[in-house]
Amino acid sequence: MPLPLVEHRLQATPEKPGVYLMKDPRGTVLYVGKASILRNRLRSYFGSQTNLPNKIRRMLSHLHDFEYIVTDSEAEALILENTLIKRYKPRYNARLKDDKTYPYLKIDLTEEFPRVYITRRVAKDGARYFGPFATSGTVRKTMDLVKRLFPYRSCTKNITGKDPRPCLEYYINRCVAPCTGIASKEDYAKVINQVVMFMEGDTETVTKDLSDNMELASENLEFERAAVLRDRMKAVEKVAEEQRITVDSNPVSDMDVIALAQGSNESWVEVFFVRKGKLIGREHFFMEGTQDDTETLVLGQFVKQYYQTALVIPPRVVVQHMPEDNETITEWLRQTRGGAVRLVCPQRGVHKQLVDTVADNARQGLIQHRIKWLDNSDIIQQAMSELEEELSLPLPLRRMECYDISHIQGTNTVASMVVFEDGKPKPAHYRRFKIKTVAGVDDFESMREVLRRRFKRLAAARAAEKRGEGEGAGVDSFGVIPDLVLIDGGKGQLSAALEVFLELGLDDVPLASLAKENEELFVPHTPEPIILPRTSQALYLVQRIRDEAHRFAITYHRNLRSKSSLRSAIDNVTGIGPKRKKMLMRKFGTLKGIKEAAVDDLASAPGMTRSLAIRLKQTL
Repeated sequence: MPLPLVEHRLQATPEKPGVYLMKDPRGTVLYVGKASILRNRLRSYFGSQTNLPNKIRRMLSHLHDFEYIVTDSEAEALILENTLIKRYKPRYNARLKDDKTYPYLKIDLTEEFPRVYITRRVAKDGARYFGPFATSGTVRKTMDLVKRLFPYRSCTKNITGKDPRPCLEYYINRCVAPCTGIASKEDYAKVINQVVMFMEGDTETVTKDLSDNMELASENLEFERAAVLRDRMKAVEKVAEEQRITVDSNPVSDMDVIALAQGSNESWVEVFFVRKGKLIGREHFFMEGTQDDTETLVLGQFVKQYYQTALVIPPRVVVQHMPEDNETITEWLRQTRGGAVRLVCPQRGVHKQLVDTVADNARQGLIQHRIKWLDNSDIIQQAMSELEEELSLPLPLRRMECYDISHIQGTNTVASMVVFEDGKPKPAHYRRFKIKTVAGVDDFESMREVLRRRFKRLAAARAAEKRGEGEGAGVDSFGVIPDLVLIDGGKGQLSAALEVFLELGLDDVPLASLAKENEELFVPHTPEPIILPRTSQALYLVQRIRDEAHRFAITYHRNLRSKSSLRSAIDNVTGIGPKRKKMLMRKFGTLKGIKEAAVDDLASAPGMTRSLAIRLKQTL
C-alpha cells in the first residue's frame, strides 16, 4: 500500500475505540486487533518496524489493505474482536482451537424428570450447563462419575409412574425408578439437586443431605436404603477429599487458575477450577497461531476468548501472566458476570505455588501431547511421506539429523545434533558439540565446524572404500548416512552447510534448512522457499525435530554456564588453589557435590579448614 495513501487514510481514521482488520491482496483477513484509539494503533504498524514482533512484521509483508469498525467503548471492542477472530480465524492471531465444538454437560430443569446428558449447543432455555470441556472424553468421564454417585435416570422414556417394574439400573442402585412410582417427583428432584450442587463444588451440602436421609431411613427401619445412602455418602466424601486443595487459611470460594506452556506454533493452556476451596476439575485447551507471541499476549487472548462462551465466571481469575490490557479485560469480565471479578497474577505465597502447579501441568501436558503424536505410526508415516514428496528426496526417508547452535551473549557457544529414525527420536545417537575454533558469535562458522566434525570421518571412510583400503565408516552414530540433514536457520545457515558438504565431497546427502521466522524450508540451488501447509503433518514433524535440537542445545549450554560459573566461584575463594580444589573434587566427585555439601563435610576434606569451608560455602 503506497505510504502517501496510508497517511491520508490514517488522518481520516477517528481517535476512538474500535477493531481493525488487516487483509491480504485476496481480501483474506490476516489479523484482527482492538484499540482504545484506532488512529494511534494503526499508525504504529506503518512506522518503524524495529520494535514490532516478528509475527507482526511477517503479517505486514503480506498486507494489502485494512479496515476498521468503530465502537462505543473498549469493552465493546474487546467483544467484537473475539467475535471476528472466531469468524475469520486469522493466521496471525492467537486463537482457541475449534472453540465452537466444545462439549457441555446439560441438566434440563424444565423437564418434569430431568436427565443429565452431553450437548454442544448452549441456549438460554432454563437448563443448567456445566463446561466447556476440552474433549468429549473428559465430559464422558465426568458424566460416568456423576452417574456412579447419583441415581438419576439415564433412559429417554416418558415417565408416568405406572410401569409394572423397574429396569436393571434400579436393582444396582443406579436409578431411583421414578418410572414405577417408587420415587416421587419430589424424591427425584432431590437427586437432581444433589447433582447440580456436586457439579458446583458444594460437596459439603450434598454429604449433609445424604447423611440426613440416611438417618431418617435408619429411624424408619429402612436399613437397606440407609446402607445404600451410607455408601453413596462415603463415595462423595472420597471424591471431595481427592478434590480438596489448600488455597490459604481462608479459602477463596470460587476461582479459576490459568497457566500455559508454549510450543512452536501452539500453546497448551491448563485451567484448574477451584470452588469452595476445592479443586473440582481441570481442563486443557489449545491455542493456535501463537508463534513468536509472548506468553502475556497468548494468555490474554485465551482469557478473552474462553470467558466469552464460558457459563461460569468466578469472582477471581488467577493467571500466570498478567495480560497487557488487564483493566479492560477485568471490566469486561465484571459486565459479563454481572458482579465483581478480580484478575490476579500472584508473585509469592500459596497462590503463586498454585499457579506454578498449574504451569507444571501445562508443560507436562504439552510434552505428553508431543509424545502421543510421535507414537502414532499412521500420522508419522503420513508426515514422512509428505516430507519426501515436498523435498523430492531420492530415497525413502528413514533417518533425519537436525543441528542447532546455541549461545548467550557470545559465551559458551555449543551445538546439538539430534537424530530421528522412522519419525521418532533416537537419543542414543544424539551428540553435543562445544565450539572450539570460532571466536565470538558466528553462527555460520560454528555450523561449518560442527558439520566438519560430524561428517569428516564419513567422507574419509568413503574415500578409503573407493580406494579399496577400508570397509566403511562403522556403525556408530557418525558412521550412518542420514537420509536428510536439517539445519535450524535460513539461507545463510544452509549455504554454510552446503560449503562443508561440497568440501567433503558429500554431494548425495539431502540437505535443508528450516527458517523459524516463517517456518519456511530452504533447499540448495532453489531460491524460493518450500512452504508447507499449516495443517501439514510434515510441518509438524520438522518443527518437533527442530524444537528437540534446540532443547538439547540449550540444556548443554546451561550446564556449561553453570559449571563455568561454579569453577570461577571456587577460584575466587582466597586460600583455595589448584591443589585444594583437586582434593575437593576427589572427595565430592562433582562441582554440584561441592556446592551441596555441608560446612563440616567441606572442612573434613584434606587440606581444608573450617574457616576456608565457611568462606567457600558463602561464596557458592
